[in-house]
Amino acid sequence: MVKRSKRYASAAVKNAEAQSLADAVKTLDGMQKAKFDETVELSFKLVVDPKQSNQMVRGTVRLPNGSGKKVRVLVFTENAEAALAAGADFAGLDDMLKKIEGGWVDFDVAIATTSAMKEVRKAARVLGPRGLMPNPKSGTVTDDVASAINEVKAGRVEYKMDKTANLSIVIGKRSFSVEKLTENAKAALQSLMAAKPEAIKGKFVKSITLSSTMSPAVKVALSEVGE
Repeated sequence: MVKRSKRYASAAVKNAEAQSLADAVKTLDGMQKAKFDETVELSFKLVVDPKQSNQMVRGTVRLPNGSGKKVRVLVFTENAEAALAAGADFAGLDDMLKKIEGGWVDFDVAIATTSAMKEVRKAARVLGPRGLMPNPKSGTVTDDVASAINEVKAGRVEYKMDKTANLSIVIGKRSFSVEKLTENAKAALQSLMAAKPEAIKGKFVKSITLSSTMSPAVKVALSEVGE
């Protein structure tokens, strides 16, 4: 069990009331920072049934100020030279799949050309559980490899609901200014609401919290998403 400091507990109690998004970011900014640049996330509890395929929630958001993370991109393609020239960190097909079969997964995003997907599917049992499987819906199966690489490295973040109807979206780092984090958070909220399944007619979001790697969660008012 992780021990929490008295300072952490005090902050958690102090920020128990839901706040506007802008105020929540300011509250987080006022908390003591860790010795490393913590990742900041918006977390959601959704009112959906994860067992129903037509209620699955996933999507991508282009953060206006980037995510603050250096993204390592692997491109599955038969034209590795072109992909590397476009900014990919790793590229190839059979050679990359062989490395992955051997346990190598030292990359953050995988992109595949449409012709490469037939072979890439063979690695689904390794890539799928890690959230690394290229998917047309997230823009990672494409023949415009250069644009896909630029999107990912410029701050496009993927998100996907888990089996308990919880979902988190990375919106930046603690080193970001309040203004930049707020802009990113607004973009994340808009993206999530646009990803609301058509099968959900009523309330979609049950709760929203903002937190960084080492901070307590700050409650965000549901009025921010119109609920």
